[in-house]
Amino acid sequence: MQILQGIAVSPGVAIGETMVIDNEGFRIPRRFVTRDAVEDELERFERAVEAVAAEMERSRDSITQKLGAQIGAIFSAHLQMLRDDRLQVEIAEMIRERHYSPEYAVSRVLRSYAKVFEELNMHNAHDIIDLEKSLLRNLLGRRREELSHLASPVIVLAHNLTPSETAHLDRRFVMGFVTEVGAAGGHTAIVAKGLEIPAVVGTGRFLTDVSGGDLVIVDGDQGRVILQPDEETIARYRHEVEEHRSLAARLDELRDLPAKTADGASVQLWGNIEFPHEATACVDRGADGIGLYRTEFLYLGEDEEPTEQHHFDAYSEVVKVMKGRPVVFRTLDLGADKIDTGGLVDEEKNPFLGLRSIRLSLRNPPLFRTQLRAMLRASSVGDVRIMFPMITTLQELRQAKMILADVMEDLDEAGVPFNRELPVGMMVEVPAAVTMLDHFVKEVDFISIGTNDLIQFALAVDRSNPDVAHLYHHTDPAVLRMIAAAIDVAREAEVPVSLCGQMSGNASCTMLLLGLGLHTLSAPSSAVPEIKKICRSVTLDHCKSVAQRAMSMDNAREIDKYLQEELKRVAPELVVS
Repeated sequence: MQILQGIAVSPGVAIGETMVIDNEGFRIPRRFVTRDAVEDELERFERAVEAVAAEMERSRDSITQKLGAQIGAIFSAHLQMLRDDRLQVEIAEMIRERHYSPEYAVSRVLRSYAKVFEELNMHNAHDIIDLEKSLLRNLLGRRREELSHLASPVIVLAHNLTPSETAHLDRRFVMGFVTEVGAAGGHTAIVAKGLEIPAVVGTGRFLTDVSGGDLVIVDGDQGRVILQPDEETIARYRHEVEEHRSLAARLDELRDLPAKTADGASVQLWGNIEFPHEATACVDRGADGIGLYRTEFLYLGEDEEPTEQHHFDAYSEVVKVMKGRPVVFRTLDLGADKIDTGGLVDEEKNPFLGLRSIRLSLRNPPLFRTQLRAMLRASSVGDVRIMFPMITTLQELRQAKMILADVMEDLDEAGVPFNRELPVGMMVEVPAAVTMLDHFVKEVDFISIGTNDLIQFALAVDRSNPDVAHLYHHTDPAVLRMIAAAIDVAREAEVPVSLCGQMSGNASCTMLLLGLGLHTLSAPSSAVPEIKKICRSVTLDHCKSVAQRAMSMDNAREIDKYLQEELKRVAPELVVS
């Protein structure tokens, strides 16, 4: 049994067989061949060896001619490993004696070799992985099996998953996933929460320790991954899964009750969504509306830019499901590195600080207008609100509003119905917006504090960089002061304010946020029942004292410990041990 520690990004526990995806995207399941097929499979393996050997010889000769014998020797080393009698015999025995498929036998043997070399700090490990990929590419006919085409339940283990790959995971078959890299605030983590798939990221390298079909436990609450668990551990986690189900059933009883504190203060609990189907989960869990619809996921994983009708269909579907409850659409919040900008920008060295979000929309008016037209059309179906992301200057806000007004005029002239009075707001997610908020609140109908980016920019931490991700703290005193300042400015101007970052879905932060003066929280739908339970278990005076105490502390670790203790006092069943 081996225990890995990573970053918990989506709660829950999953127990099942693994599907290992390497950097090439190969799926290598533990597949067996029938006894009468063994000889044919051995011949297929031998043909693959000969084909890869021929390819390596051609590469060696070509590279030697172009770059010299020293570089060509790299391929000679690969060829020598491939021709190694012991290696070939070991793989052949797995096929002949254990009836493993050639793909699985190759992966199993070569990964065991790579692991030994890694433990000895020998550079040959990379050569062995390259050799494995060459053989697998030949055996699989250079085909890559898509994650979206699964037929049986698995836990996906990968070096990394992009947001678009995660978005296309089939929830019927993917019970959980683990990646070697990643951070809590990344888009992949956000999508995982939306899909409600237990997930752990940033574990460090481990893929050479596992093979497809191995049993694994993903603890999305504690950020643990347990490879080849023993029976006692399996039994303990199965009991935990049952406790999760029991708690969910008890929390479901609160679905139709208001999120009102014990002393009568009303709290609005809204949901965050990425995909239209999540709106149903928000309704089922008693959310009062959608506080953040991340519309950029219409773009990810698509070969073509979505049309206005594509936008409208997705937006109107959500509005109809919400049946009169408010739906806040955030305009595109992607970087130029994620979509085709028609040559607007070269590859960026730091896309987080580059052409992204509202900046990208303002630089690409046709893209922006298409999205705004669809949102305005959807406003004729229900309570729609539009929110601009990453607003940094008044000029940006005014320019965005001017384009919106222009689109309204176009729709008016065309006789297309929409709500001309729909509320327009902005995200507060950069320090500049907090500093200038007394000016911004005069020009918007509402604000929403986006803590994911606010934390990143305030603390100068790239949340997707595993080397500094540990410095990303939503309870850092500097961050809390910014949140408190934004709430105070909005309250004084009588402008509605909500918080829609991951912090809002963290149960230990609920009392703190209520105590700071927030009365609208927007969180993943899966977190709504827990947040409602806390709201109904506390008084506003208690929350204010919690906030006052937390704000007097000078480091995130002390604040986190205090908030966990307070949560355990009011709702011990929500504290993960």
